[in-house]
Amino acid sequence: MAPHGPNILLTGTPGVGKSTLGQELAERTGLKYINIGDVAKEGELYEGFDDQYKCPILNEDRVIDELDATLTEGGNIVDYHGCDFFPERWFNIVFVLRTDNSTLYDRLQGRGYSGKKLEDNIQCEIFQSILEEARESYKTEIVHELPSNTPEDMEENLEKIIAWIAEWKTKQSHN
Repeated sequence: MAPHGPNILLTGTPGVGKSTLGQELAERTGLKYINIGDVAKEGELYEGFDDQYKCPILNEDRVIDELDATLTEGGNIVDYHGCDFFPERWFNIVFVLRTDNSTLYDRLQGRGYSGKKLEDNIQCEIFQSILEEARESYKTEIVHELPSNTPEDMEENLEKIIAWIAEWKTKQSHN
C-alpha cells in the first residue's frame, strides 16, 4: 500500500499548531501537505454557511471524492480539525495535537475568535473531543497524542514523526 509514502493525519482543535507542523513536516520529508480547509475553499466543497460560527459548512462527501485518488497513492500529510468522516483506510498514523487551555485561548483570541466560537473550541480541548473522535474512528494503535505548546514541543514532534516515517519506510522495504 501507499507506494509514495505513508499518509499521516494531523488533527486537533483549531489553534493547536497543525498547519505549522504539517507544512514544516512536508518541507523536511518531501511528503505532500494537504490542508482540508484550503482544499474545500479551492473546490468550493461546502453545503451551506453556519451563521452561529460565521464559517462555511464542509461537504464531507465531496471532500472525500476530491481527495480519494491522492490519498490512495500515499505520501500525504492531511491537516484538519476533525477526523471522523475520513475513510479509515486513508491513514497509516494519526497525530492529535493538544495544547494547554491558556495557551490555546491566547492563540484563538489572536486569530479573532470570540464568544461562543472561542468558548466551544476551548471546551473541545478541555474535553479531549478530537482525541476521543480519533480513538473512535481509527485503530487505537495508530492514534498518538502530541503536546503542542512551545517551539520545543514542535521540534520534538517533528523529530518523532520523521523517525516514525523512517521506520515505516524500512518496514515497507522488507515486505
